[in-house]
Amino acid sequence: MNLDKDYFLNKYNLMLPHTEVVEAMPSLTKGTALDLGCGGGRNSLYLAQQGFTVDAWDHSENSIQKLDSICVNESIDSITTRVVDLNNLDFSGQYDVIISTVVFMFLTPKSIPHLIGNMQKSTKKGGYNLIVSAMDTEDYPCNLDFFTFTFKPRELSSYYDSWTIKKYNEDTGLLHKTDEHGNRIKLRFATLLAQKN
Repeated sequence: MNLDKDYFLNKYNLMLPHTEVVEAMPSLTKGTALDLGCGGGRNSLYLAQQGFTVDAWDHSENSIQKLDSICVNESIDSITTRVVDLNNLDFSGQYDVIISTVVFMFLTPKSIPHLIGNMQKSTKKGGYNLIVSAMDTEDYPCNLDFFTFTFKPRELSSYYDSWTIKKYNEDTGLLHKTDEHGNRIKLRFATLLAQKN
């Protein structure tokens, strides 16, 4: 398999893998991965390039079909896809890493504790969870009606009190969406990489 992280961008016009997934890679043990809210598969394909066997789940049948098509075209057999509703999902397994980047803000608030609980119980001891999601803070309030959920300060990290938090920040970032003046919208994002004890 081609190991160039730009390969799927150049050939299929996919976004690059999320920078947090790329930066976390040296910490991760190669094995099984679950990509929750995989979209077009940018992170799933990157994980497969790095030697992971990947379960890639998303609510969009169209996105899953596109990812399946890429896997067929590239003879990738290490990615298994599934159409799921993350708002109403119960799952179990034993994964070395579970990721969900810029997905939680499109879910219902009541689904978040259950989803994180499933992620935690389905992670092997010594395995990792990586989550990146938008926040609503006093200095950068989120008034976007297309986001159904945002984390409050320290909320995401509090779910992982019993884990070893390898990275946590609430830094600002830019959305691809723009405001009425054409400027990209700036928000805080909760970014967490935690290892199960």
